[in-house]
Amino acid sequence: MSRTFVIGARGSRLSLRQVELVSAALRAARPDVRLAVREIHTEGDRSGAPLAQIGGLGVFTKAIEDALLAGDADIAIHSMKDLPTALADGLTIAAVPPREDVRDTLVTRDGRTLAELPRGARIGTGSGRRAVQVRALRPDVETAEIRGNVDTRIRKVETGEYDGAVLALAGLSRLGLTQKAGQVFSVDEMLPAVGQGALAIEVRAADAEALALAALIDDTHTRVAVEAERAYLARLGGGCRQPVGAHAVVNGDELALRVMIEHEGGRIARAEVRGRASEAAALGVRAAEMVM
Repeated sequence: MSRTFVIGARGSRLSLRQVELVSAALRAARPDVRLAVREIHTEGDRSGAPLAQIGGLGVFTKAIEDALLAGDADIAIHSMKDLPTALADGLTIAAVPPREDVRDTLVTRDGRTLAELPRGARIGTGSGRRAVQVRALRPDVETAEIRGNVDTRIRKVETGEYDGAVLALAGLSRLGLTQKAGQVFSVDEMLPAVGQGALAIEVRAADAEALALAALIDDTHTRVAVEAERAYLARLGGGCRQPVGAHAVVNGDELALRVMIEHEGGRIARAEVRGRASEAAALGVRAAEMVM
């Protein structure tokens, strides 16, 4: 191919690692492809404020989407859980590669599990969803806001600023840091975020070449599962500020979706729906209406 496709991505170690993984998959599928990387600083990278204060979903993606629309990048690689359910006009998710492990993990200094930490232990998380579910497991611990990339959060635990921090296992795995996990929570203990463990390959909807290239690494089961989860979030209001979790599993033609949301007053609502994978979006909407 004579064209060089420019990949836009955040400059964090994890983001650049995700670029490496996607680039390797693209080159395996299309050995002649030419790729270049452009690092883009997002609002979420520039600000140290809690995510809820600076906008939540979209703070790590809007600047990259702007670069796509301006023609300064051709392909964007996002963590799916950071991507709003409503994309900017003119953009589309061209591919969803095979998903990493969806589970959350607790990082502690000495490998202790949540149950082994002392009463009043300080657990860092930037996610209301994680905080709610940690407190359900250990009502006596304190959950506290934590910001920074994966390495920064781990360092804050190791230096004693926090007794532990809850992170996505997918990020640790991609960075080769799974040995830092003191405990991996089951999805029964902690339902993951919408799209957790999945990547979104976003391109301009009118860019036929980029669409065709990205389609080479699309994973149907992951795409369908994420479609159900994102439909759930969209029905709740897209940028829902309440703690929300969802996990869809596709088995052949069947799809099972489990969801949770914390309502005002601390009440947690949960639901599970099952149906045909071809009806993923409708199942997501149904699950949302069951917990609203």
